[in-house]
Amino acid sequence: MSPNFKNYLLKITKSSDCKEIEIIQSLWSGYGKISRYQLFDSSLDTVVVKCISLNQSTGHPRGWNTNVSHNRKVKSYEVETYWYEKWNQLCIDNCRTPKFIGSFSKEQNQWIILEDLNTNFPLRKHQVNLHEIKVCLKWLANFHLTFLNEKPNGLWEIGTYWHLKTRPDEFEKIGHQELKSKAHLIDELLNQCKYQTIVHGDAKLANFCFSENGENIAAVDFQYVGGGCGMKDVAYFLGSCLSSSGSEKYQNELLDFYFSELEKAFEFSTLKIDFKELENEWRKLYPVACTDFTRFLLGWMPSHQKINNYNLNLMNSVLSNL
Repeated sequence: MSPNFKNYLLKITKSSDCKEIEIIQSLWSGYGKISRYQLFDSSLDTVVVKCISLNQSTGHPRGWNTNVSHNRKVKSYEVETYWYEKWNQLCIDNCRTPKFIGSFSKEQNQWIILEDLNTNFPLRKHQVNLHEIKVCLKWLANFHLTFLNEKPNGLWEIGTYWHLKTRPDEFEKIGHQELKSKAHLIDELLNQCKYQTIVHGDAKLANFCFSENGENIAAVDFQYVGGGCGMKDVAYFLGSCLSSSGSEKYQNELLDFYFSELEKAFEFSTLKIDFKELENEWRKLYPVACTDFTRFLLGWMPSHQKINNYNLNLMNSVLSNL
């Protein structure tokens, strides 16, 4: 452990000592790790520390080791740090996130110190039932309403890790010529819609932590948080936990639920907007958001299981209407 970081951690947590007790996971492409630290003589028993090394990695699992890829990741960690320092405290209980404790940087290394969510949200799920999907959609609806019409200052101007402008290498690899020729039109539809919010940007099932009873959740991993249409998060999340047949079967029910939760949250808001206009706009953009992510996958990994009949049918429908 870096002596400088240890001194900072002890000071910020008012601890007499600390010990790394678990490596929770390695960061994508070898950029560091997330660890759990035990604290001594502190009001906190444990904290979670995201330790980031900004030296260029050569460990991308799919070989995308380019300067573009490296620079995107460096910015993503800068954005995540800024999110926790300046934005995170605005999240309410209905869109819970880990409480920010502190951040520290030294040369090419940086650390983000966060609340240990395992205390109240110990479960990580690889499969979910329909009710649990709705619990996550409720979180997304409250998150999107919280930041509706906010300018993403200090965050990604356009959120999500698959945003077209940040993925030129993958774009060049797309073999579907019609999709490639219309990719910028799809991007414009999403970026120029009237109602914008701040999107999580990587709202997959693995980034949600569940309470023991499964009724409450918190979300982690804000590297790609930024501006955008809320349907980007919804499309990506549903794709992370539903099969092709499941997506087709439950699409309408789940979208109806998301918008009902968004409307409930809107009732307690001071925003002066036409909710039905927002709902109509975003519903039409759901298949566009699905197609935008399919565009990324077809360049990044054309054999990916998420390129299924459901998404291809949506893509073909969107393309035929452009």
